[in-house]
Amino acid sequence: MKIGVVVGSPRKQSFSRKLANAIGELVPAGMQMEIIPIDNLPFYNQDLEDAGESPATWLEFRDRLRACDGILFVTPEYNRGVPAMLKNAIDVGSRPYGKAAWGGKPAAVVSISQGPMGGFGANHALRQSLVFLNMPCMQQPEAYIGGVANLFDAEGKLTVDSTREFLTKFANAVAGWVQLHAAKQAA
Repeated sequence: MKIGVVVGSPRKQSFSRKLANAIGELVPAGMQMEIIPIDNLPFYNQDLEDAGESPATWLEFRDRLRACDGILFVTPEYNRGVPAMLKNAIDVGSRPYGKAAWGGKPAAVVSISQGPMGGFGANHALRQSLVFLNMPCMQQPEAYIGGVANLFDAEGKLTVDSTREFLTKFANAVAGWVQLHAAKQAA
């Protein structure tokens, strides 16, 4: 099973990316996680699509999404919402209308913040879009990771055992969620 990981921060050393990498190391055998870059996507413009001039990066992004069995979103919170870059990726993957690359793919969301709330606002704002995209989103365990700046060493490795234990449970739940929906689609 292949889980595409969409990281909402473009920074190479972002806490979102570090957390995505940590989760990728914790998935059970038989699961592969692959970060799908979104920082190279031009802003969505319907005129380009209508003129048959969709940028190659849009088409490649959609193809990469379609090749996944499920999607994990790892996002920081910007002003109680998701970063513009992540919203743009959602829009690019949802077009052309009626042919969304996201459609029906099981999803999970983990949000982060340096503060104590763990990106609660971003997590729920993102879930609203997933409902419209017909992406069944894992409900439990919820993952809001606060105080993220204190979780990694200088090399970007997770150092807090209790967080590692939680993320292991989360990674196993994501794997189970994707497998459950793959079995339903195969039936």
